[in-house]
Amino acid sequence: MARRIQYLDERIALWMIFLAAQLFALLIMALLYQTGRIQGSLWLLLPLALMVGSGILLHYWVFIPYKRTRHILQLFASGYTFENIADKRLPLNREMKEVEATLHTLLNTDQVMNASKRQAQFLALQNQINPHFLYNTLEGIRSEALLAGLDNVASMTEALSTFFRYTISNVENLVTLEQELENTRNYFFIQQFRFGNRMALDVVIDDDDKQEVLSYRIPKLTLQPIVENCIIHGLECQMGQGLLRIHIETTQSRLLVTISDDGVGMESSVLEKMHRNLSVRSFEYMKRDEHHGGIALVNVNNRIKLLFGEQYGLTVTSQVGVGTDVLISLPRSVGPEETV
Repeated sequence: MARRIQYLDERIALWMIFLAAQLFALLIMALLYQTGRIQGSLWLLLPLALMVGSGILLHYWVFIPYKRTRHILQLFASGYTFENIADKRLPLNREMKEVEATLHTLLNTDQVMNASKRQAQFLALQNQINPHFLYNTLEGIRSEALLAGLDNVASMTEALSTFFRYTISNVENLVTLEQELENTRNYFFIQQFRFGNRMALDVVIDDDDKQEVLSYRIPKLTLQPIVENCIIHGLECQMGQGLLRIHIETTQSRLLVTISDDGVGMESSVLEKMHRNLSVRSFEYMKRDEHHGGIALVNVNNRIKLLFGEQYGLTVTSQVGVGTDVLISLPRSVGPEETV
């Protein structure tokens, strides 16, 4: 038995060969008719009938399966399904079949379900915390501290209330760079109550139009987790004073933010492991950091790539005894969906 035709492009190739054979036969019969070797014009109707039959064959053998495949691709592009993007009965070609296999690998159902479950758990946790109750309680503590003359306690309570308000209430994916910097400064202010003058924060913007740069939009909670990581794993572990520096610059199409510390740095083995983790795509962007309960650098990197693409994300460089640099590469986004 002949091998079953597996792909639509094979049918098209066979049909083209069949059509070429018919045209050649028609040409031969026309030459024979002109030379008088065959008599009667009915012989010329046979190739014409075959061509009409090939047209019917083209419609049912090629065009209808193609329409079905195109319909499935339209459903996929509209977000209805990613199943059967290559028609199981007659895929367009071998490459289309490989695309489906690749998509099944990237969009593994278990990963999608785990990511959705993790997001649902996070939203459930948010709903369990009544923001107004939290803010009102902290405001009450602040008022009592002010009445008692405890200005430091009042300032710390106000900073903590502002930090929670930003983290819990603001559920947008994107915020302005100015908002993210303000939240980071507020977080660092809270940390200074613990470390005092042992740490300093410096923010530098290398651009003439600073107001425009501050209006660029970035994922919420991008800077603060990295600053937290620098403090816990870099500056807290060293003796003496430490400096955290946020350096902001732009290119024609990108916003580049470098967060640096002059802490203890990373061993080469730790840095290599970090690079491997940053290079792996994952849906587990809500995973908790196993070391100190904050949002890990890997999670920040995954969120950026999921929002903007694989060409963006984090790059980490470090040297023992010198410090660590974390470069954040983002598009120059000036709105929720608009990029420069």
